[in-house]
Amino acid sequence: MSTYQLLFKLIRFRPGLYLLYATFAISGWLLFLVPAYVGKKFFDSLATGASTDVVWGVVALFVMSVIARALINLCNYGVDVTFRNTVGLLMRKNLLRQVLNKPAARALPNSAGEAISRFREDVEEATLFLGWGVFLDLVGAFLFSVIALVLMLQIDPLITCVVFLPLTIVAVVAQRASKRIDSYRQDSREKTGNMTGMIGETFGAIQAVQVAGAEPSVLRRFREINKARGEAMVKESTFSAMLNSVFLNITDIGTGVILLLAATSMLQGAFTVGEFAAFIYYLAWISQLTRHFGMLTAKYKQVTVSFQRMSELLQGEKAEKIVEHGPVYLKGELPAVAHMQKTAEHRLEELKAIDLTYRYAETNRGVEGIHLQLKRGTLTVVTGRIGSGKTTLLRAVLGLLPAQDGELYWNGQKVEDPASFMTPPRCAYTPQVPRLFSESIRQNVLMGLPEDKVDVELAFKQAVMEQDLDQLADGSDTVIGVRGATLSGGQRQRTAAARMFVRTPELYVMDDLSSALDVETEQRFWDRLLEEQAEATCLVASHRPAVLRRADHIIVLKDGAVAGEGRLEELLETCEEMKLLWAGEHQMNA
Repeated sequence: MSTYQLLFKLIRFRPGLYLLYATFAISGWLLFLVPAYVGKKFFDSLATGASTDVVWGVVALFVMSVIARALINLCNYGVDVTFRNTVGLLMRKNLLRQVLNKPAARALPNSAGEAISRFREDVEEATLFLGWGVFLDLVGAFLFSVIALVLMLQIDPLITCVVFLPLTIVAVVAQRASKRIDSYRQDSREKTGNMTGMIGETFGAIQAVQVAGAEPSVLRRFREINKARGEAMVKESTFSAMLNSVFLNITDIGTGVILLLAATSMLQGAFTVGEFAAFIYYLAWISQLTRHFGMLTAKYKQVTVSFQRMSELLQGEKAEKIVEHGPVYLKGELPAVAHMQKTAEHRLEELKAIDLTYRYAETNRGVEGIHLQLKRGTLTVVTGRIGSGKTTLLRAVLGLLPAQDGELYWNGQKVEDPASFMTPPRCAYTPQVPRLFSESIRQNVLMGLPEDKVDVELAFKQAVMEQDLDQLADGSDTVIGVRGATLSGGQRQRTAAARMFVRTPELYVMDDLSSALDVETEQRFWDRLLEEQAEATCLVASHRPAVLRRADHIIVLKDGAVAGEGRLEELLETCEEMKLLWAGEHQMNA
């Protein structure tokens, strides 16, 4: 869809609200006609010696028009905020939905900071274009100018025709400047995204920066990015200011010439004093049309750039997805998160992966040709050295990485879209680095689930967290800070595990989950999971002896391929890679 089609679809999302919006905005412009009429009547009344009643009547009409315009502007402001927030929320919701529908490896094509820039500045650019300051102002200025020109033609056709000269010049200048506008806008938005990303990454890694003593280098890099952003913003702002200045100066010069011609006609007796006053007034406001036309052309190019940038987040989806109509929630309670109850159709008897392959384009590393079979109630452990492909394999099974080859079968049925299929209540996943939020422990576990439909206390018990919660002043309602900063590494891992347990999935997928646990806590964790839940099916990436000893089946990876598989006792006899891993692990624990 073209830019104007996307904008029109936004208008059709709330057509009644936009019609009201346009009515207020245009009415405000049309009320500017009243002072010209009042001025003409006032000066002509004075020149002809009309009674004071007529003069005061004209003044009263002027005061009423000013009050009416103030009220209309006030109403327009309220509608403006409502409409722009509504369509802005619609676009952001649609963008977020598309991002979340992508596998994790493809969720964002650029940095998080760049994505925030597109969610914030680019969405706002589109909403502002439709608003009072750009498009509707041009429509109001145009209607005002049409009526004013008709009235001016009745006064002097020749001078009135000269009014169109500045408009023509502005159109030519705006057209010539369009490519430069595109370039400067793209550059400034990209640099702003880099800055936002740098700030977010710095805040998220503040402890690592302090431990490494890297503050000077981080500040130096921050200054470099900020300087680049400043230069890009100055270029865009300067060019926009220059364009605006050109539009205004062309308009002012044209207005000056027209006024000279009008003054000559007045000296010849062709104008009355009132007509001259009205003519000057009309010219002052018609000149706004040329400026608005020039700025609309420039803003349209900028909006086109913004839609292009937002479309990049869709990664192949049509741009119309950005403005797809759907519910938004500006008032009242937000809808409850849907809770899918586990049924017989979710039951897992067997999960099989055949020839599963995923390689990272940047390094060509990953996993290739992996065969995997999980039976109900078994613990399968994927082990190997760092970089052998353990995490990649788990994420490919879950669809978080889009497999480049291979097939996945759930109870013999082919899974066409693992990313949407391998979710609760079928499957739950705890990553190697848990993702926690600046909320309470309880809210981090529930993540929107209705508390009355799940057993959160049981989840805490299964994650071996009851003693930790007893030691906290607010228990599970303790707010844990950014990324769980107030918790230990083991507490963060077990909070993430409780999040997994509360969803009671058929398949538990865990990536090195117990790496930060002490020996006793790790023992209790696996006892509760495997002995108290006899039918729990687990796929685990780990190198910990406590897990390997319990495993029903072990897959040993080396450089993305299977180096051996079987039970621990068998592998220690037949697999050299397993022997090296086991010896290295015991040396570390010695």
